[in-house]
Amino acid sequence: MMVIDRFIIKKYLGTFVFTMAIFAAISVVFDISEKLDNFTSRHATLHDIVFKYYAGFVPFYLNLLSPLINFLAVIFFTAKMANQTEIVPILSGKASFNRFLRPYFIAASLIFVVSFFANVYLIPYTNHLKNDFENANGITDNDPTKSEVHMQIDKHTYVYLANYDPTVHTGYTFIMEKFNGDTLREKLIAQQVTYDSVKRIWALKNYDVRYIKGLKEQFIHNPGQKDTVLDMHPTDFIVYDNVYAAMSLSELNKNIDKEKLRRPEVLNNLYYEKYHRFVYPLSAYVLTVLGVALSSRKVRGGVGLPLGIGILLCFTYIIIEKFSIVFSIKGGVPPIFTVLIPNTLFGILGYYVLLKAPK
Repeated sequence: MMVIDRFIIKKYLGTFVFTMAIFAAISVVFDISEKLDNFTSRHATLHDIVFKYYAGFVPFYLNLLSPLINFLAVIFFTAKMANQTEIVPILSGKASFNRFLRPYFIAASLIFVVSFFANVYLIPYTNHLKNDFENANGITDNDPTKSEVHMQIDKHTYVYLANYDPTVHTGYTFIMEKFNGDTLREKLIAQQVTYDSVKRIWALKNYDVRYIKGLKEQFIHNPGQKDTVLDMHPTDFIVYDNVYAAMSLSELNKNIDKEKLRRPEVLNNLYYEKYHRFVYPLSAYVLTVLGVALSSRKVRGGVGLPLGIGILLCFTYIIIEKFSIVFSIKGGVPPIFTVLIPNTLFGILGYYVLLKAPK
């Protein structure tokens, strides 16, 4: 490794880490000013705020913004090198542009490894800490309960729940239908169903059962209570923001296998989250190439123009990222394709700009 390689790697990683630290500090300060009333009203301890909420808040947002921070960092210090005529002697000394890119790829590889580890292992754990703190202290404003839930719990059994109250673990207007092929064999309607977290059973209260055997039917009304074991849990009727982002990879795979039968409509969300963890870190390479190609030419006005273009492309990347999620979840496009859209489009743009870069 030559001196120039060490110089570029030091500049790259130094600018990246410094910018990440600035973004982290600003984000925490603004978030404290916004959430201070919630912390004091709920009497949250300093230990929980620091080691649960912000231990999840900071990694989540730094990981979310890391490709854009990486992109701006590359543009900033490369444009500064070009403005100070430091790149021209490198290329004039018989070093090819590909050779000039080598230290950038070494630094991008280090960022990729850290980002990959964070996406697959660290971020789900810290998101879990953050979500637990938010749910316990009422920081989220959204109603987490789902209504009008239809679900298949095995090959022959379908259930419906009108609404669910998580504070008392009780659901209302519960319907369970059992089929033999396409033929309805049994239908149970309970006015109330309550989950016993100790025994892990459901208690049906004031229920009616209708048994169907060909042309014969039997109707049973029970105003009392019946305990039964069902393959469903209170979490099936509660949804929080970033709930899938707080699952480990093994939990995601288990939920995918389970939801294939129970709720196929949420599979795209699960698959998108799974594939996104592996594809997202690749942006370190894509945006590095694009950033170097954009800012390696000396232009009038110094670093202002490349930095302005970089900020514009950052917003474009965010918009494309959000649209790709919508295409997957709402449009029915396979998640394996939608997660590749941002990096593919910016990779093509980077390759084009790279061809036009000064050699």
